[in-house]
Amino acid sequence: MKKLLALFALALLLSGCDKLTALSAPAAAPFNGVDITGASYARDFALTDHTGKARTLADFRGKVVYLFFGYTQCPDVCPTAMSKMVQVKQLLGPEADKLQVLFITIDPERDTRELLAQYVPAFDPGFLGLYGDAAATATVAREFKVFYAKSAGATAGSYSMDHTAASFVLDREGKIRLYVRDTATPQQIAQDIKRLLN
Repeated sequence: MKKLLALFALALLLSGCDKLTALSAPAAAPFNGVDITGASYARDFALTDHTGKARTLADFRGKVVYLFFGYTQCPDVCPTAMSKMVQVKQLLGPEADKLQVLFITIDPERDTRELLAQYVPAFDPGFLGLYGDAAATATVAREFKVFYAKSAGATAGSYSMDHTAASFVLDREGKIRLYVRDTATPQQIAQDIKRLLN
C-alpha cells in the first residue's frame, strides 16, 4: 500500500512539473508591427485595379496582402513606402510570390487608371494600384480608418494630400493582422510577413 501511495505521489509530482514547464515556456515572439488581429474594421474593399479589373480582398486569398494608401504625386512618404516594399520582396526570397502589395490612391481626381498603371508597376511589376471614384475612396478610407484631406498648394488650383502614412497587413485568409507604422524597416516588415506565411 505504501508503495502504491509513493507511486501515486510521484505521478502527481511529475504531472505538476509538466504543467510548470508548459507555463514557463516562452510565448511566441511578438510582431514588429502593431497586432490588430480580430479588429472589426479593414474587412474589405470594392475598387478597380490599374488594369481595369474590379477587385475585392477575396481576389488575393492565399497571399499575404500589404496595403498602403497614398497618391502618385506624393513627394516623399509614398515613394519611400513603395521602395521599402521592393526591398521586402527581395528579403522574402522564394516566398516573395506569396505577397501582394496594393497601393490605394486617396487622390482619385488626379490618379487615373493610366497614371496608376505607369506609377505602381514602376516599383515592381507585381504591385497593383487600386482606385475608385470619390465615394468609393471615402468608403474604403472609412473601412480602414484612414485619414486623407486636400491641402492647398503653392500655386492657385494646386494641392497636395495629407494622409495616414501607415500600412496594413492582411493574412492569407484576408483577415486584418497588422498596422505597420511608416518607421518600420524592410527587415521588420519581412520578418512579420514570414511569420504570417509560416
